Amino acid sequence: MKKIVIATLVAVFSFVGCFGQNTERQWLNLNYAGDELECHNLDIYLPDVEKPSYKAVIVIYGSAWFANNMKQFAYNALGKPLLESGFAVISINHRSSGDAPYPAQINDVKAAIRYIRANADKYQIDASFIGITGFSSGGHLASLAGTTNNVRQYTVGSTTVDIEGNVGQFTEVSSDVSAVVDWFGPIDMTRMSECEKPNEGNSPEAALIRGNPADNLEMIALLNPMTFIDENDPKFLVIHGQADNVVPHCQSVYFSEALKEKGLLTEFISVPEGQHGPVTFNDDTMKKMAEFFLKEAGE
Repeated sequence: MKKIVIATLVAVFSFVGCFGQNTERQWLNLNYAGDELECHNLDIYLPDVEKPSYKAVIVIYGSAWFANNMKQFAYNALGKPLLESGFAVISINHRSSGDAPYPAQINDVKAAIRYIRANADKYQIDASFIGITGFSSGGHLASLAGTTNNVRQYTVGSTTVDIEGNVGQFTEVSSDVSAVVDWFGPIDMTRMSECEKPNEGNSPEAALIRGNPADNLEMIALLNPMTFIDENDPKFLVIHGQADNVVPHCQSVYFSEALKEKGLLTEFISVPEGQHGPVTFNDDTMKKMAEFFLKEAGE
């Protein structure tokens, strides 16, 4: 399962082997956790147009949570239209499900956001706007970051999860995000199989929580971005292909309905014949993403 999912997603992945490198318009392999682990590195890219500072968008790769070093893949997939629209683009790694169970992955995302906000002046970031986007499992983590603004811990039944975590040295800095674009992320793991029931115990989400989803419904609820939605969350753009055979299209239908109910959905783009990346990633949807972030940033 792991090899199949990653092979599906990594058709355009390329490896960057430099450490702590910076040029005039980029910084590569900055460690946001202070631990020198590759899974805690991020890259910052600035637009060519010179400005004192740039509003920013964080991008997160998809890997079914199996990979910990694919930030270049996320940049290759989503970075160009954001840079051309004038945003600083920040591509991040995070721990895989093999490295640590949930909530380690969202802890890492929030640590990266805090690092960027704390070091905004150093890297010419205008921290008044930090958007976030991702595809597949990266869409899940981006969505979770958006619906857990100001959430540190959360309890469902007898299960409590530390959403914020304590990764890195900037634990008192805000990890809030300003706007979210979710590209075909898995959302409700209780309805991943045939849009009505959990997947079996060999699924990526089972690896993420280290247990069978059907036997761990409280943890599955704490994995679901919809659990945390409230009226104070940022606006969302949701994009999903109708022919996606990896993450069911219904996942974004459910999510969009929940966001719309709270007045948080700007648009749900359902792409005819769109697959898990191919066809769904196209000039029009990339333009829609950039326009959404520009509007939310007040540009």
